[in-house]
Amino acid sequence: MNAPRQHEPVRWGILGTGGITRSLLRGARRTDAVDVVAVGSRTLDRAAEYAREHGIARAHGSYEALLADPDVEAVYISLPNSLHHPWTVRALQAGKHVLCEKPYTRRHTDVAAAFEAAEHAGLVLCEAFMWRHHPQARAIVEMLPEIGELQTIRATFSFVLDRPNDIRLRADLDGGSLMDVGTYCVSGARLLTGEEPELVFGTQVLGPSGVDVRFNALLRFPGGAIAEIMSSFETDHRGLEAIGSEGTIRLTNPWLPTDPDPILIRDGVETPIGFADSYQLELEDVSAAIREHRPTLLGRADAMGQARAIEALYRSADSGLPVRL
Repeated sequence: MNAPRQHEPVRWGILGTGGITRSLLRGARRTDAVDVVAVGSRTLDRAAEYAREHGIARAHGSYEALLADPDVEAVYISLPNSLHHPWTVRALQAGKHVLCEKPYTRRHTDVAAAFEAAEHAGLVLCEAFMWRHHPQARAIVEMLPEIGELQTIRATFSFVLDRPNDIRLRADLDGGSLMDVGTYCVSGARLLTGEEPELVFGTQVLGPSGVDVRFNALLRFPGGAIAEIMSSFETDHRGLEAIGSEGTIRLTNPWLPTDPDPILIRDGVETPIGFADSYQLELEDVSAAIREHRPTLLGRADAMGQARAIEALYRSADSGLPVRL
């Protein structure tokens, strides 16, 4: 078989049929770099129904069958949090490139093992923080010098979760607000500082199922900036704000920029960013990395930084003490 040419779309399979996959498929339809050719679910009926709904050519009645499909080059994994690492490893062992939905894991040893496996096999692995691919993420970083010394970051992401059977409330699936929306806040703080935290302190409120329904934390960075983050399943709020010695910048909807004209606000002055589909840009980045043998925007170092910070935050919340990284 001839090797695929660089201009050919990457042939993707969808592993799992969770709600987030619909956003990814909308992005896939906007680009010629991607061809979604197959979907795998736990039952053939569910996979076939999903394939018909979304115009996907092939349906597989198990995740194993999807990974055995020789026409699938790369897989997008949208399973519950605790299944991200094991199925990523299985996909890599099957010779597939992987885009795994965030958070990849709360254990840094899993990150090390997965990226070592990917590198050994010559495959691309990326954690799917789609918000980082949107132009507003680059715009706020580029504007940081205008506010002087970065002193404080405020990052929040919360929504009301009133479905008691939601998988995000299951401890056995690594649920919780920090693992769901709080990971964005950690990602945002790390992006704005360009550093990894050296000290964290976290406190959590547990719900009836045993997972955190609210998580508040402080992260101190080597350059002197301190991030205040909050995630919650109890209120509806989101934002990312950088406070410097000479001004402030904030994004009113950094994590899910669906507004056709996202806004960056610098000391009250609004700057329109323009519409972009984060999922499209994420897929294009990973597909280009596959075809052109280049790094992805988010690689091993970023995934490792995320996992180490989340791991430390949970240790702090469990002990009631600050944790030094």
